[in-house]
Amino acid sequence: MSGHVFHPGHDELHGVTVVISGTSGRTYVGRWHERAARGVTMKDVAIREPADATTLDAWLASQRKFGLDATEKFLVVPNDEVAGVERFFDDR
Repeated sequence: MSGHVFHPGHDELHGVTVVISGTSGRTYVGRWHERAARGVTMKDVAIREPADATTLDAWLASQRKFGLDATEKFLVVPNDEVAGVERFFDDR
């Protein structure tokens, strides 16, 4: 439901699994915790490097099908690295 805040006192994306497109070419998929001055804090994050042999679409499809291959329990993506954000599962 649009406008619903998962946990009161947090922003709308708190607790939602998102895809962040990085200016470096990296792609991050994980649970959004918050956005602050230092960047976006995420939990249980899978990262795709731009040099990976698998296409981005195939990698995202695999993450959806088999679950996130999280390599980072906790990660801060700097604000200047964040080029775009979208929900991983669009179930609104």
